[in-house]
Amino acid sequence: MQPMPPLTSEEIHEAEAALRGIIHRTPVEFSRSLSELAGVEVWLKCENLQVGGSFKIRGAYTRMVRLPATARAAGVIAASAGNHAQGVALAARELGIPAIVYMPEGAALPKVAATRDYGATVRLVGSTVDEALEAATAEAAATGRTIVHPFDHRDVVLGQATLGTEILDQVPGARHVLVPAGGGGLLAGIGAAVATGSGPRPQVVGVQAVGAAALPESLAQGRPVPLSAMETMADGIAVGCPGAVPLDFISRTVDGIMTVTEEELSRALLLLTERAKLVVEPAGTAGVAAALRGAGNWSGPIVAVLSGGNIDPLVLTRILRHGLVDARRYLHLRIRARDTPGHLARLLAQVASSGANVLSVDHNRTAPSLAMGEVEIAIEAETRGPDHARAVIDGVRAEAGIAGEVRTDQF
Repeated sequence: MQPMPPLTSEEIHEAEAALRGIIHRTPVEFSRSLSELAGVEVWLKCENLQVGGSFKIRGAYTRMVRLPATARAAGVIAASAGNHAQGVALAARELGIPAIVYMPEGAALPKVAATRDYGATVRLVGSTVDEALEAATAEAAATGRTIVHPFDHRDVVLGQATLGTEILDQVPGARHVLVPAGGGGLLAGIGAAVATGSGPRPQVVGVQAVGAAALPESLAQGRPVPLSAMETMADGIAVGCPGAVPLDFISRTVDGIMTVTEEELSRALLLLTERAKLVVEPAGTAGVAAALRGAGNWSGPIVAVLSGGNIDPLVLTRILRHGLVDARRYLHLRIRARDTPGHLARLLAQVASSGANVLSVDHNRTAPSLAMGEVEIAIEAETRGPDHARAVIDGVRAEAGIAGEVRTDQF
C-alpha cells in the first residue's frame, strides 16, 4: 500500500475539537514509588479513567463522526473482545448511529454487559476476535454497514493522536513515552502526534507482551507479519498481526519497541494497585513494566500510558495473586517429616510466631512417594517480602530439621 500522508497538527486539533465534551482530558499523575523503583521520574497518563475505561473511544468516535450521513444511517459493525466494543458502543450512542458488535463467546462477561448497556447490539460468535471479525465483515458486506476497525484506519489513528497531544501539553519536558502496543493504533497515533510537536521531542517506545510481539518482525520486513502462536494474559494487546496503516506510521515516528514478560506485567499491576491506587488492566500496565525493566537506564521524565482499566474482577484476583507470588509476598512451603503427634501444631506455631499469616494447610499421609510413617505438610503463607520470607523459612527449618526436610517454591 502507498505510505499514509502524515497527520498534521491541524487535523489533530480538529479531532480534539470534535471529541470535546465526549471524552475526558485524563489526568497525568506523578508516582513517587514508581520513580524510586525506576530511578527516574515516572508520570502516569491515566487513560484507564477515560469514558468507557480505555483510550478506544477516541479512535472509534473520530472514525464515526467523519462518516457521511448515508453511512451513519446504515449503521456500523465492529468486532472486539472488550475495549473497542465499548468504545464503539459509546461513540455510536453519542452520534445516534445503530451499532452491532461481534464478540467472542468467551469474552469477559463485564465487558459484554457494558457494551450492551451502552446501547449496542452484541452478537457472540466464535472463540477468537478473528472469528468474530470474519462474521462482522460478512454482515457488513451483506447489509452495507461500515466496519469500524479497532486500529487499521487512518481516522482511528487520528483519534488516538489526541492522547499524544495531551501528553505533550501535560508533561512538556518528557524524555520518553512508553505506550502499550497490540495492533498499533495507539502507538501510531502518539508517535504521529509527537512528530508534529515543536522543540525537543520525547522518544516514543512501544511495549508489547513477549508472547504477543508481532511488531518487531513486521517492522523488520516492512509489512504486517502474523504470529504463528500467541499467549499472554494482556488481552488488550493480544493482537497476532498489526495493522498496515498503523505499521506505516510506526515505522516513521516511533523510536523503538520493547517486550515485557507476564511476570513483569503482573508485578506492574500489583504496584499500580498497591502504590498508585489505580485499577489497570494487564495491557495497560505494559509501559510501567517497561519502565521498571529498564530501571537505571532511562533518562527522564518518563510518561507511561495506562491504556485501559477494564478488567474482570476474577482475572484481577488471579493476576494480583500471581504478582504477590512474584514479589515474594506469598510463600509456599512443603515439609516432609515423621508423622508424630504435635508436629503440625509446632510448625504452625513457628510460622505464626514469625509474623507470617497462614492461608492454607494440606496434611497428606497417603502420597505414593511417602515412606511408612511419613507425612507431607504443605503450607501457604502471606509474608512481607523476600527478607521476611527467608526468616520464616529459617524458622521452619529449625523446627522441622530434627524430623524432616523443607522445600519451597520460591527459594
